[in-house]
Amino acid sequence: MSTHDGFTPLRSVLYMPSSNARALEKARTIDCDALILDLEDAVAPDAKADARRAACAAAASGEYGRRAVTIRVNALGTEWHDADLAAAAQACPAGIVVPKVSSVEDVHTLVAAMEAAGAPEHTKLWAMIETPDGILDARAIARASERLTVLVLGTNDIVKELYAEHVPGRWNILPSLHQVLLAARAAGVEVVDGVYNDVKDTEGFLAECEQGRRMGFDGKTLIHPGQVEGANRAFSPDDDAVADAEGLIAAFDEAGSGVATYRGRMVEQLHVDSARRTLAIAEAIRALGA
Repeated sequence: MSTHDGFTPLRSVLYMPSSNARALEKARTIDCDALILDLEDAVAPDAKADARRAACAAAASGEYGRRAVTIRVNALGTEWHDADLAAAAQACPAGIVVPKVSSVEDVHTLVAAMEAAGAPEHTKLWAMIETPDGILDARAIARASERLTVLVLGTNDIVKELYAEHVPGRWNILPSLHQVLLAARAAGVEVVDGVYNDVKDTEGFLAECEQGRRMGFDGKTLIHPGQVEGANRAFSPDDDAVADAEGLIAAFDEAGSGVATYRGRMVEQLHVDSARRTLAIAEAIRALGA
């Protein structure tokens, strides 16, 4: 995975069904930051083995450019999990995405299995948080292994598990989303928001991207290539944000006293830290040519 100053852009993380050869081919040209080649929900039981071979061949091909290519295996305890994880480890993707990670023990089991299967050091664990146990234990999960570098929200499953409903603004699951965000920041790992289901509702999708960015997510998982541009734009600092960050840092440095004023706002070290993160994100995106 490409990085800059420790930051890996994950603005747009696109699920692609590994059972669809045309989709895998098309993914080579889509301007997303990461791909999740799916062996789980998007693949029928009788197509799992073929999809596994196709996903692993794609991940090992080196034909996806700057995109971080990951493979989503079936969950622990399913009949496909062990074969999925062993094959994915051998394909050496950027990450192995595992659904329904619900405990520290799950993380330890997964990491041990990845290492036993020969996964190289660069193949990281991406843990999907989408169960009540996973949400309640998110901080411990996020800290359970240095190999775990990304938390992925499974918002459809969260809604299902809570017996909730999909509503505009997601007010009914915001506590769950915040808990996972807090866990990720406490552990120093990246965290990616869940999907938006209505691919025809551009306005609703963009509003949810903006909500996710303002909440603090690093990016969003996507179910359609048409959502990539909007997610990239929403999770990228724009020119005004970059200029503001540069001006704030310059004002603070010039003051030299630990406190400054910039455009009528008081500036302290915490504001400078945020501004520097904005610049690091912008530079990392530029470095990828994205």
